[in-house]
Amino acid sequence: MRIGFIGLGIMGEAMCYNIIKKHDDNVYVHDINPQKTRLVSGFGGVACNSLEEVARNAKLIITMVPRSENAMEVYTKILDEMTPDKTCIDMSTIEPEVSLNIYKMLKEKSVGFLDAPVVKSQKAARLGDVGIYVGGDRELYKKVKPILKYMGRSIIHMGDNGKGLIMKICHNALVAQIQNGVNETLALAMEQGIDPDKFGAAISYGGGQNYYFDSKQDALTYKDYTTKFSVENMAKDLDICHKLIESENLQMPGLELARDVYGKALKAGNSELDFCSTIEIVQNCIQNPK
Repeated sequence: MRIGFIGLGIMGEAMCYNIIKKHDDNVYVHDINPQKTRLVSGFGGVACNSLEEVARNAKLIITMVPRSENAMEVYTKILDEMTPDKTCIDMSTIEPEVSLNIYKMLKEKSVGFLDAPVVKSQKAARLGDVGIYVGGDRELYKKVKPILKYMGRSIIHMGDNGKGLIMKICHNALVAQIQNGVNETLALAMEQGIDPDKFGAAISYGGGQNYYFDSKQDALTYKDYTTKFSVENMAKDLDICHKLIESENLQMPGLELARDVYGKALKAGNSELDFCSTIEIVQNCIQNPK
């Protein structure tokens, strides 16, 4: 099966690398940045000059783009290339409503579509170990699961179209709230003269131990904000969650606290920094209460 991969950013590049390495047929690649396309073609991908060229050549098209509007633009542009023998998987983190609109658009062309957003880091993506949450037809999921397994070992079918994205949004909202708790308590401990290493050791003795701090302890200690997942991207995901609960007339106070921190981080010009850099915002809030 010929595969197409559109969107070769931080995660997309690493995910596509695994497909190229493990798949026994052509993988057609394209990114809005020609340098990214050339880079991935160096791994063995077939460089394409346009979205349409990818869609024309591939039977399975995978997309991994930053935002809802980018996803809609991609699928609108490739729609004329869609035929019933093709399948599409969008692995971006976008608004569930937009994903459902894409699903309906492709359904009119008798083209199968899954939403399959991913969790974990670029390092995990490079190792083929991302987590994948899938929404859509179960039989189609079973058919393409071997391809998904090129990219991740932890794959779960969440239900109908849109459910993979809802799970991803729930996941990231939880991460942001755990992060906020870590940031506040670590900042308080440091204010009181406890160093981060001892804080980490003490946390590990009790129920407060968590993956976020374990994975980010060195970055937080040494203020290494090299981007693995940006402030901008997490802020986007929290905004999607906010829009979702607002549409359902629900409330999530913890989410709104996290959104406030990310709003301040964006205003401070930290959008491109790693999301763990939000500890700087929390420390400032603790040291300079209103």
